[in-house]
Amino acid sequence: MSHSGTTLILIMTIAVLAPLLAYGAGRWLPVPLVIFEILLGIVIGPDVLGWAKPDTLIDGLSQLGLAMLIFLAGYEIEFGKVRGDTLKRSVWAWVAALALGLGAGVLLGDGYDKGVFIGVALTSTALGTVLPVLRDAGDLHGRFGSVVMAFGAVGEFGPIIAMALLLSGRSAAESTALLAVFAALTAGAVYWALKPRRPWFSRIIAKTLHSSGQFAVRFVFLLLALMLGASTALGLDVLLGAFAAGLITRLVLTGAAPESGPQILEKIEAVGFGFLVPVFFVVTGIEFDLDSLLAGGRTLLLLPLFLALFLVVRGGPVALLAPRDLAGRDRRALVLYSSTALPLVVAITTIGVDDEALTAGEAAALVGAGMVSVLAFPLIALKLRARAGEKELPVEQITGSESW
Repeated sequence: MSHSGTTLILIMTIAVLAPLLAYGAGRWLPVPLVIFEILLGIVIGPDVLGWAKPDTLIDGLSQLGLAMLIFLAGYEIEFGKVRGDTLKRSVWAWVAALALGLGAGVLLGDGYDKGVFIGVALTSTALGTVLPVLRDAGDLHGRFGSVVMAFGAVGEFGPIIAMALLLSGRSAAESTALLAVFAALTAGAVYWALKPRRPWFSRIIAKTLHSSGQFAVRFVFLLLALMLGASTALGLDVLLGAFAAGLITRLVLTGAAPESGPQILEKIEAVGFGFLVPVFFVVTGIEFDLDSLLAGGRTLLLLPLFLALFLVVRGGPVALLAPRDLAGRDRRALVLYSSTALPLVVAITTIGVDDEALTAGEAAALVGAGMVSVLAFPLIALKLRARAGEKELPVEQITGSESW
């Protein structure tokens, strides 16, 4: 058997074991599934057992997994909830985080070239990782869930834009022009998505939904491929295309097939969370530079420092600008969810190491801090919410200072 085949079997074995371990651990402590996927990836990776090593095929599947994770995060955003004062507050909180992050990054990196990678990584929110936690806890569709979604969406989308502007190696003017072209393409796609679909479109979705045709699923993946292709053609990060594809897909399905939308999403999630997303997280563990981290010295000290900076840089502005109607425990839980970071940290540090701006040890410390944030912050947030003991009301039943 080829090396790719052996590694893929090991990855999928972990993908099957991880939910079992999460379920077993959940009787005592609700540990996010992604933690088991990454930790088991480290175990089979080169720095521990040495059983698995990524190659072109595995890396390609991993990148598809990351794109699918960002796509699903974009799809989850409900425009009726993410708007108004909450959206303004989330945008300003991220802008403040970017300023703080760049300042901290420049100080830690002893210069802008390294500091910009660190700074942008500190502003990210792992919305794709947080949303399943909220969904499983029953918090996704209440007022608190809509606020987390708003702050998380900006914390996911903002760093992607910053990556295109600051980490591309191009001039600011060129990057801005390319982003403007992509924005125009996306706006055109959104305009098309909002137009009423012809009756045959809905009929063929319903007719093939449970057949081998699967028109809706194939159509969704075509949209994803088109947006990934557009971002690649413009020299932008594919994550920007994946996020935009998620937004557009929701608009199309909401307008054309509102009754079938949940079933279509279930099928897309089955492909994503059932196959591609676990590959990304397991490969993240396999590629984690454990030796550099355990070598001690400055690298090991950076991990807790970066973890604290996630809370200060990303969480600090969120704490100050959180909507006024959130109670104290909910505000602290929002800070913790917003400070949870990993997928974009992996993407940013990978670019940094490839550009020789970050050392392998610094990248490992940032990714390690992201892993700890995924393990610790949602767990603490869940406990804070449980102690609050307040039943969520649907957004439409809430009245307050905010204009929806």
